[in-house]
Amino acid sequence: MSIKSTAPNPSTVLGRQLGDELRRLREAAKLTTTQAAEALDCTKGKISRIENGRVAVRLPDLTAMLHAYEAAHPALLERLSALARSANRRRRQGWWNQYGSVLADTYRDYIALEAMAGEIRTFQAQLVPGLLQTPEYIRAVTVASRQWQTADEIEKFVQVRLGRQERLAGESPLRLWAVLSEAVLLQQVGGPQVMHAQLEGLLAVSERANVTIQVLPFVRGAHASMFGPYVVLGFPEEAALDVVLADNPTGSIWLEREAEVARYQDLFDAARTSALSPMESRALIRRRSKEHRA
Repeated sequence: MSIKSTAPNPSTVLGRQLGDELRRLREAAKLTTTQAAEALDCTKGKISRIENGRVAVRLPDLTAMLHAYEAAHPALLERLSALARSANRRRRQGWWNQYGSVLADTYRDYIALEAMAGEIRTFQAQLVPGLLQTPEYIRAVTVASRQWQTADEIEKFVQVRLGRQERLAGESPLRLWAVLSEAVLLQQVGGPQVMHAQLEGLLAVSERANVTIQVLPFVRGAHASMFGPYVVLGFPEEAALDVVLADNPTGSIWLEREAEVARYQDLFDAARTSALSPMESRALIRRRSKEHRA
C-alpha cells in the first residue's frame, strides 16, 4: 500500500503539529524513516515531508501510519484525524484565495499562517508593517513596487492588505509588536499628506491593548536588525514552534529550524531593548507627523 499525497504545500502550524506527533509515534515504535517507508510502501522522502508538515495527510494514510506504528488507539486516531482535517482545510480555504491572481505564493503562505497566529513580532527598516498601513499608503507602496500594472490589480492588492488588518480586531485579536526604524517615519511614501495620515494612524492603533509600537532612532547607531526586515509568527497551539519570514536581496525566505528561529527571536529582543519605549515612540511619531503636515 502506498501513501498518496497532494503536491507539496508550504508548512502550516497545524500540519507541522500533526507531523511532530507522527514523528514521535514513529520514534516510539523504534522505526527509522526508511523502515517506516518500507512498512507503508512509500518513499522515505514522503515520510519526511509528512513529518515536516510539507504535505497534506489523507485520513486513510494517517490510519495506515498509526497501524504501522502500533498506535491505532481509537481516541488517538480520532484526535489526529480531526487535526489532519483542520490542517488540510487550512491549505485549501481562506478569503485570500479569491485574490490568487495578484498574490505570490510566498505571500499567500504568509497570510495563511498569519490567520492562525496568535502573536507577531516584526522589525521593519523602511516601511510601515502591512497590518498597520492606511489605504493610501498601501496604494502608494503597491504602485511603487511595479509588480502590479493595472488599476484593478492594484486595488485587489489593497483589499488583501486591508483584509489582513481585520486580525487586529475581534474577540481574539492578533497581538502585534512592531519595532520600526526611524527611517520608516521619514520615508515620503505617497507624499507628505499620505505620510501624515499614516503616522496619525499609527498613533491611533498604538492605543490598542494588543498592539505595541516602538521606534528605533538613528542615534542608537548600528544594530543587528539593520540588515533587513523580518517577521516572527507565534501560534497558540502548545506544540507549535514559531516561524520566521525574512527578507533578503533575492526575496523572502521561510525559516523554521529551531536554531534559525531562535536567532531572530534574539534579534527582535535586542531591537526592542534598544528602541524607545512605547510612550517615547508615540511622542516621536507625533513630532514626525506634524513635520509631514507642515
